[in-house]
Amino acid sequence: MRKHVLAVALIGAFVSPALALTAGTYFVGLDSTTHTCSVMTEMKAGMKMMGKYDSKEAAEQAMATMKECKGG
Repeated sequence: MRKHVLAVALIGAFVSPALALTAGTYFVGLDSTTHTCSVMTEMKAGMKMMGKYDSKEAAEQAMATMKECKGG
C-alpha cells in the first residue's frame, strides 16, 4: 500500500508542473468590426492585438482596464 501511495505522490509531483507549462500564451484581441474584446489563445484575422499575457486570468484583468474594451 505504501508503494502505491508513494507512486501516486511522485507521479503527481512530476505531472503538475507539466500541466502548468501547457497553459500557453493568451491574447486580448479587439474585433475591428464589432468593437468588442475577447481573450484568445491565438490571434485571428481582423483582430487587433491589445496585449499578450502568460495566463488567462492576467489577460482578463488587463482587458477589464482597457478603455477600448469597455464597449462605448
